[in-house]
Amino acid sequence: MYRSLREKLTPVGRRPQPQIRERLLDGCTRHLLDHGLPVPSLRPLADAVGTSPRMLIYHFGTKERLVMAALIEARHRQRRLFDAALRPRPGTDYADTLATAWRVLAGAEARRYVRLFSAVHAMPPSQLPWEQFPVMAVHDWLPTIEEGLRVGGHPDPGAAATLTLAVVRGLLLDQRATDEGTRADDAYRSFIDMLRRCPRRPATAP
Repeated sequence: MYRSLREKLTPVGRRPQPQIRERLLDGCTRHLLDHGLPVPSLRPLADAVGTSPRMLIYHFGTKERLVMAALIEARHRQRRLFDAALRPRPGTDYADTLATAWRVLAGAEARRYVRLFSAVHAMPPSQLPWEQFPVMAVHDWLPTIEEGLRVGGHPDPGAAATLTLAVVRGLLLDQRATDEGTRADDAYRSFIDMLRRCPRRPATAP
């Protein structure tokens, strides 16, 4: 889904140069993850990837289209990282999967994504570079979490998935604001313990 969104941002009428475009996009994505938003001009992005603003315009059309393409690519990478941690595993209680996933969700690599997308969430709707993002950012994770809880026999996997996502996002933002990782870790363990104590239905096949 995210790759198809990104591909739609290729300027019409330009000769395709996918290898060059991919290299530029990779560098611009890494720059956003390292330095965040806003992007006042194309010059920092051009310097980061060793090219000129003119070449970025050639491959992406406008600064706004480039920023959106880089955000979409960053989200695609975050999805790969988080989905691998959150996906249900045969023979493993999903509460255990969620407990183990925290090391990834709160880890150093994930914090770069949290920092970047927290800035997007904080923008007024009229200034969002990617207006569909706030809704997509919720629905990205819910199906995976809900499926894990359903297979594990949780009596209300939909509501529990929404609660789990809210706890994870809230604690990640708390950790980012305070840099108090131990407190966030303890709170997450407490939530997982509560999840384990929920009544269970017979587990269902994935």
